[in-house]
Amino acid sequence: MHDIPAARGDSVRQQTLTAMYSEHHGWLHGWLRKKLGCSQHAADLAHDAFIRVLMLAEPQAIKEPRAFLATTAGRLMIDGARRRRIEKAYMEALVIQCEDAGMPDPAAIHVALQALERIAEMLAGLPAKAREAFLLSRLDGLTYSEIAMRLGVSSSTVKNYISSALVHCYHSLHPADPLV
Repeated sequence: MHDIPAARGDSVRQQTLTAMYSEHHGWLHGWLRKKLGCSQHAADLAHDAFIRVLMLAEPQAIKEPRAFLATTAGRLMIDGARRRRIEKAYMEALVIQCEDAGMPDPAAIHVALQALERIAEMLAGLPAKAREAFLLSRLDGLTYSEIAMRLGVSSSTVKNYISSALVHCYHSLHPADPLV
């Protein structure tokens, strides 16, 4: 017996939500579009306003649906503007902090990461020992003798590894250059 009133209540709730959406969604979207000047942003806010209605325990208790929706959408706009101001202030503080710490800006970091990816691609085409010799020389600053000891090869072999790595990198950067 308890299921019948609950089912009736769910049915009334569903009918109320369906009617409210079909009667007022177009109006709310148009109202928001005029206020915002952007149809997509208006559609997002209208959707969010109806989500708030869906979360209500008794949406059928709303006496003035348009006033309720307009108030809800207005609050969502205020919340969004507040969130954007906070995000902007955070990003500005982050930029200042990076500058104070001597860190490069995000665009410079992006360019550096792209360069590193390109270098990694170039070096991936090398034999393992040539790649290791090249990296030990360029990144760790080891001499050919020190690299030779680490790799268990002669200094002349290290010289050949590094020469072949340099030629490989050159050809990766200038594939059609007939000079080398």
